[in-house]
Amino acid sequence: MFEKVLVANRGEIALRVIRALEELGIASVAVYSEIDRDALHVARADEAYLLGGPTAAESYLNVDKLMEVIRESGAQAVHPGYGFLAENAPFARACEEAGIVFIGPPASAIDAMGSKTRAREIMQAAGVPIVPGTTEPVDTVDDARKLIDKQIGYPVAIKAAGGGGGKGFRVALSEDELEKAFEGAAREGEKFFSDATVYIERYLPDPRHVEVQVLADTHGNVIHLGERDCSIQRRHQKLIEEAPAPVVDDEMRARIGKIATDAARAVDYRGAGTIEGLYQDGEYFFLEMNTRVQVEHCVTEMVTGIDIVKEGIRAAAGEPLSVSQDEVVLRGHAIECRINAEDASRNFAPAPGRIGAYKEPSGPGVRVDSGVGEGGEVSPMYDPMVAKLIVWDADREQATRRMLRALGEYEIEGLTTLVPFHEAIMASEQWANAETCRDLVEDKAWLKSLAAEKALVDDSEDGEKLEQTYTVEVSGKRFDVKVIGPPFAGGGGGAAPAASANGKKPARSARARSGGGGAGGDTLASPMQGNIFKVLVEAGQTVEEGAMIAIIEAMKMENEITAHKAGVIAELPIKVGDAVTSGATLAVIKDAE
Repeated sequence: MFEKVLVANRGEIALRVIRALEELGIASVAVYSEIDRDALHVARADEAYLLGGPTAAESYLNVDKLMEVIRESGAQAVHPGYGFLAENAPFARACEEAGIVFIGPPASAIDAMGSKTRAREIMQAAGVPIVPGTTEPVDTVDDARKLIDKQIGYPVAIKAAGGGGGKGFRVALSEDELEKAFEGAAREGEKFFSDATVYIERYLPDPRHVEVQVLADTHGNVIHLGERDCSIQRRHQKLIEEAPAPVVDDEMRARIGKIATDAARAVDYRGAGTIEGLYQDGEYFFLEMNTRVQVEHCVTEMVTGIDIVKEGIRAAAGEPLSVSQDEVVLRGHAIECRINAEDASRNFAPAPGRIGAYKEPSGPGVRVDSGVGEGGEVSPMYDPMVAKLIVWDADREQATRRMLRALGEYEIEGLTTLVPFHEAIMASEQWANAETCRDLVEDKAWLKSLAAEKALVDDSEDGEKLEQTYTVEVSGKRFDVKVIGPPFAGGGGGAAPAASANGKKPARSARARSGGGGAGGDTLASPMQGNIFKVLVEAGQTVEEGAMIAIIEAMKMENEITAHKAGVIAELPIKVGDAVTSGATLAVIKDAE
């Protein structure tokens, strides 16, 4: 077994790996960027080294600096976690050449599965069913149009060959949407994966996203740990996961488990990996293989009792898997909600910021994997995840009730998160019926209904009115009372927090949600902090309501900003590359004369 392992990541996954190393008796080495100096994973590790500046390119993606730190620290192995360099074959190969163990599959397997077109070819040759579409890259929009007309038909999904995590994935429901989807997928592929190559698949409009966890060692053992359902997504990025999948029976589980292990054997896999697939009307199609530990591995751990991260470390050290396929048993039901710093009421706009008071839920069957704490910051430089909230109970219905209880306990002040969204989904009839909930996630009116209660403002002399919550006692019984009125002028004369003398805080719904950004009158304001990636209009141009004005890149996502009204672009104070804050003016649109 290793004596020291470097964790080439940050946030909750870095902490997750460090904890596993501690339990295995292995020393841990953390790395960090300039803005992560005070991060929890840095304090938790046995050693920590600065990589560089705040951007991922200067730090967590800086292979030369990472290799230098690996040599300096004396680490024998590197755990990449997920994201960043986790599926980077050149980095895995550089480790191998330097005599450092890469805790994951060999570079050849990452190469094979890293290219989605190559992966489809391999799976097709191995007899694994794939979604109908191309196995070769498609060079131009004209080529795509001809292939679709002859072989596939609309709707289609245009995908970056090196994509993943929802990046480089666009849908064309009809021919007039093809060019925009093709260019968007290629652009994101180039930006996030340095590869603008795209391919085409038939788009299944409402499939279930079902994936299978696999483990493999160097002794020829390849097993699966059952499946997870990850159907609730926004922009093709997961929000809620559960295990086992509510629509998969024992017969289907055995079938897709065989598909997954066949796929892993086809590329001589090692360690923890995931076969992702689409399930619809009793058919299961291979989608892609993620050659790393997944964000949602936790729900599989909860129902199997198997520590996936430890198994991956042991496999990399040359040890056999600790369990056989016959010993894998699924018990109960687990659900994971991703607690992201996003505002669901504004179409999941990123909402980075600093956390105030912070208290995680607890109690029976509750697990929280987080990488931040009170006073921590969710930076726009990285992904928006605050934590993963995972619960387990005897069945899906009881697990749902437990999740609602845990969400109600979560206290995150000063930051807008997806807690209200998850509460609404968990309480919905669609969730109870085990639907994909796409009708809710894509319903902008429903999402807007999740907005926080805002301050009530009038034009009277009394000025601003606030809704505040107080706790009172009447005849020895406690009551929470909402009061709408002017700010409480206690102490220094400013507004006091809604709290009673006994220190009880206001209801979580009032604490965890906040507004900001949007449009008022002629001004189109930025709903988020980020960088202007593209400007699609010019000053003086006439636009319709809903026309795309700009694309803002924030927290590794492209966010399309559309006109809030029809009119003429009177002012356009932005250009590509500009950094904007939430509420900054993007455009002024005057009524056309």
